[in-house]
Amino acid sequence: MPGENTLKLGHLYTNSTMAGQAINTNFSKKGNMLQQAQFMLASPDMVHVPPDDAREVAFAGRSNAGKSSALNALCAQQSLARTSKTPGRTQQLIFFELDDHRRLVDLPGYGYAKVPDRVQREWAVTLDDFLQNRKSLKGLVLVMDSRRPLREFDQQMLEWCAYKGMPVLVLLTKVDKLKKGPASSTFLQVKDALKNLPDVTVQLFSSLKHIGVDQARQHICKWLELGNSP
Repeated sequence: MPGENTLKLGHLYTNSTMAGQAINTNFSKKGNMLQQAQFMLASPDMVHVPPDDAREVAFAGRSNAGKSSALNALCAQQSLARTSKTPGRTQQLIFFELDDHRRLVDLPGYGYAKVPDRVQREWAVTLDDFLQNRKSLKGLVLVMDSRRPLREFDQQMLEWCAYKGMPVLVLLTKVDKLKKGPASSTFLQVKDALKNLPDVTVQLFSSLKHIGVDQARQHICKWLELGNSP
């Protein structure tokens, strides 16, 4: 994550936009540009990753935040990214190819997985290398459990993105587990906390109920320079 040159923003957060609050009932696969995603490769380090010559959108988040489920929902595929009741299964950089010039990248989950500290440190080094040096990276989807947003790792990622000028889409996941009032309150609190960070969009999201799926797809397709996608 943030290296030596990372700005220490503390609690100074930025311009976020409101999106994806309404429940979306039109979530058919038709016209979904992300549906063509297919597994490309998995790499434990930066040595074996694809050439740095495409447009990529990466997904990051704590191990139990629902990152894999979000990827599957956005791509309208049930098992593109592996989901598990045991958090921390994503332990490599996993690349999904849309075409020769566009990819999605599932980054290792962080902060929950029951693995040795040594392995956690190795993940952190690989993740830092990818984020600092990957020229193909055009945007980051930061997945947070809406019941537990803005943990330390989330804040580190947001600080790094602000320093690098990387646009961020924050998905407040598992919103179906909250009632409407608490969900709206969480959204507003996170939006306010991030109001001072540049190019950050915040939205409510549920893979199970398809809340915010279309809005998130449109955001990602814009970064990848794909056509409009419902």
